[in-house]
Amino acid sequence: MRTKTTKQNKINVITLGCSKNIYDSEVLMGQLKASGKDVVHEEDGNIVVINTCGFIDNAKEESVNTILENIKRKEAGELDKVYVTGCLSERYKPDLEAEIPQVDQYFGTSQLPELLKALEADYKHELLGERMTTTPKNYAYFKISEGCDRPCSFCAIPLMRGKHRSTPIEDLVKQAENLAKDGVKELILIAQDLTYYGLDLYKKRNLAELLEALVKVEGIEWIRLHYAFPTGFPMEVLEVMKREPKICNYLDIPLQHISDSVLKSMRRGTTKAKTTALLNEFRAAVPGITLRTSLIVGYPGESEADFEELKQWVKEMRFERLGCFTYSHEENTHAYQLEDDVAEEEKQRRSSEIMEIQSQISWELNQEKVGKTYRCIIDRKEGNYFVGRTEMDSPDVDNEVLVDAQKHYLKQGEFVNLKVTEASDFDLYAEPIA
Repeated sequence: MRTKTTKQNKINVITLGCSKNIYDSEVLMGQLKASGKDVVHEEDGNIVVINTCGFIDNAKEESVNTILENIKRKEAGELDKVYVTGCLSERYKPDLEAEIPQVDQYFGTSQLPELLKALEADYKHELLGERMTTTPKNYAYFKISEGCDRPCSFCAIPLMRGKHRSTPIEDLVKQAENLAKDGVKELILIAQDLTYYGLDLYKKRNLAELLEALVKVEGIEWIRLHYAFPTGFPMEVLEVMKREPKICNYLDIPLQHISDSVLKSMRRGTTKAKTTALLNEFRAAVPGITLRTSLIVGYPGESEADFEELKQWVKEMRFERLGCFTYSHEENTHAYQLEDDVAEEEKQRRSSEIMEIQSQISWELNQEKVGKTYRCIIDRKEGNYFVGRTEMDSPDVDNEVLVDAQKHYLKQGEFVNLKVTEASDFDLYAEPIA
């Protein structure tokens, strides 16, 4: 007769997708740790929890492949259990259960208590935002709300994340204080839409008031804003940004397109003229602000003329940071009713052309930084370099500052003044200033 194993289970959490998923995985891990569980992130464990992304085709494919890889490991006896959570699971649970039944259980984005129960852990309400961070110790993603009420035609996020729900200011301040005690110096504010913050709780857009509260948290030195929607942007945020040195002069504002006909079909609620005026207002209100945006090419009906207009506008606006995605035809979205009429190769060509223009703009802007000194935070050591960032750069998506580790020693998580000696299109090379 087989005796019951006495080995301690080790739970390995695998995170796919965006920073919101990183945050969710960290909360899950914090809950597991509080229940006395042995939990790791993307290391070896006999129980695997895959936090999936279901946003666009590439992300869905990566999620499915990761599930299949771990099922193979389970069948080979390397794993005891495989659980799946996150956006893909929320959106396609019945399909996944039918197609990959070897998974022990699937959970949606709002089923954390049920997932914990399956892992023989208790959901602890008193763990207010306490979590096991997986990022370098000096920064943390800081989710201020969940869900989205925007009607964008191409986006499946409301299907997976539900309606907009803000977290109260006092709860967020407490979370920030806990992170600061653990050595976090930079909060990267994330949400499906930062600008909607507070509308449900306070009946007004309350992002500025939240920022006023967060800057008072001792130990937090940088606060960075990600994912702001252009329509209805609360302009008082810019006044706080200009006044408060802790708030980075940085704004991530996904604009998606600029052709009026495409914007209308995308249901973005704005026009080229309004968008351009808004960006000019940002730059006037906060001189030197770094603007990051993301664009979609190959949207249904995007003509060559629409694309040429977008290209010309990118050249004129000279965004400090820009990413470009090809359109993904997502079922149950409003745009799914339209014909996906731009060929895949054409989508890729258009994306490459935009990024080529941006690469040149970024190179020119970076050359202007040579000889200048910037206050940077050091994230990590990689190979022969210490890797840092300026206030103008967010982790993983923006420029990095590289310092020769064979010549200089820097401490991870510390702020240091670095003088730029050389620049490429997306990286700066620098030396510390004594």
